[in-house]
Amino acid sequence: MFRCGIAYPRCRWILPVLVLFAIIFDIIAIAASSGWVEDEGAKSHYASMWEQCRGRNDNWECKSLMENSWAQAVAALMIIGLIILIIAFIISCIGLCCTLNLPLMYVVATLMIIVVILQVIALIIYPIKFNELIFEGHYYYTWAYGFGWGATILSIGCAILFCCLPNYEDELTGIGKTKYLYSSG
Repeated sequence: MFRCGIAYPRCRWILPVLVLFAIIFDIIAIAASSGWVEDEGAKSHYASMWEQCRGRNDNWECKSLMENSWAQAVAALMIIGLIILIIAFIISCIGLCCTLNLPLMYVVATLMIIVVILQVIALIIYPIKFNELIFEGHYYYTWAYGFGWGATILSIGCAILFCCLPNYEDELTGIGKTKYLYSSG
């Protein structure tokens, strides 16, 4: 006999882990020194969130992007988003892992939505302003920039799940009867 159902008590552990992955992705995006942007052909120019470098092999000339107000805004938005994400992780661990405190889930969902708004703004400002700053050649955005979007997408999903989770209080506590999606036999 085969049964397929949703084990809601597992959500108590999976959701904080997903928030932790969003934190890790954010840290990778913020701290990546290899850059968010690289030129397409010659590999002679790259830029991270903090600086841009030109050159070849071991001869690189780097210039800080923090002289530009847009780069400061991007850095501030990403760092504030990371701090709020860490706070949301701590609250989600308290609300789900220690004891089941469902009203805290709405707080976590609100924090996650704020993170999404801040990071979407930062991740849109960066390519627009970078392209205005640099005119020549073709550039592509690297894995480090992708980790920023990955953290944002995880935050969107977690915000939705944290909003919906309080509707399943009985299932989370184990009081509710298991609802099977599929049962054979």
